[in-house]
Amino acid sequence: MTLVDVHIQDRYPTRVESGSDRKWITSDEPTVRSGAQEGPASAEELAEHSRNGFHIQRDLLSDQEVGACLDELKAMTDDPAIRSDERTIIEPTSEEVRSVFDAHLLSDRIARLIREPRILDRARQILGSEVYVHQSRVNFMPGFRGTGFYWHSDFETWHAEDGMADMAAVSMSIGLTDNHPFNGGLMLMPGAHRTFVPCLGRTPDDNYRSSLKAQKVGVPQEEDIAELARRHGIEQFTGPSGSALWFDCNSMHGSGNNITPYPRSNIFVVFNSVENALVEPFAARERRPGFVASRDFTPLRA
Repeated sequence: MTLVDVHIQDRYPTRVESGSDRKWITSDEPTVRSGAQEGPASAEELAEHSRNGFHIQRDLLSDQEVGACLDELKAMTDDPAIRSDERTIIEPTSEEVRSVFDAHLLSDRIARLIREPRILDRARQILGSEVYVHQSRVNFMPGFRGTGFYWHSDFETWHAEDGMADMAAVSMSIGLTDNHPFNGGLMLMPGAHRTFVPCLGRTPDDNYRSSLKAQKVGVPQEEDIAELARRHGIEQFTGPSGSALWFDCNSMHGSGNNITPYPRSNIFVVFNSVENALVEPFAARERRPGFVASRDFTPLRA
């Protein structure tokens, strides 16, 4: 019997073996938690975040800051040591970099940025507690060859493979390039974050090695996606560079391929409540490595 079995009730069973076990679960967890009411997010933004599971923070970065971050990203991808590191994910159909994980540990600029009150205090405000970085990365979607991600809930993976018990995490994606409707921008289903959709299939060992390139286990069935879309519709994150999207860990989201000449890059950071520290995985035999799911629960400080 594992520590999960002894101490933590699995409220969101997933990676089930048959369709009859795949019943939707309505979450009663608050999307905006009490405990830290003061912060940079307005009452309207918090209400939108609670209702839809996401909100957009316009003009988070200035043009100068965007340029500096893009220079930093280029230096990272040009560094042979970083490119050959396990934390760097290469596109499955090309030699282009798809993601570099542990961005806040590899880049002093990103480390300082996410500790600034305009970001850190908003994460604390949404989660109602001190926070730590569960995961950080920089993502690249090159023009013509950028591949998207199928519909999924991040929480499903973090619960199944990392041992995140509750939905007390929020993700922030800062666009470093313009997000157009046609260059693979992120799509979300407003309000679907209150429904947990269990997925079929057991978790293979070392699943992260393939899932970070193309996720096959831990994705909903097509009929689930169709019904969620019928109920909630689909919206897309668009806007000029420097804008940020904040979205709940259980938001149903995905992105299409980018066949346009316009690349899309972003900084992606997941803040988890220190009160929601990871336990043992709920549906995997082993923990994923720390660059994917940190177990350093030290509160992030300004």
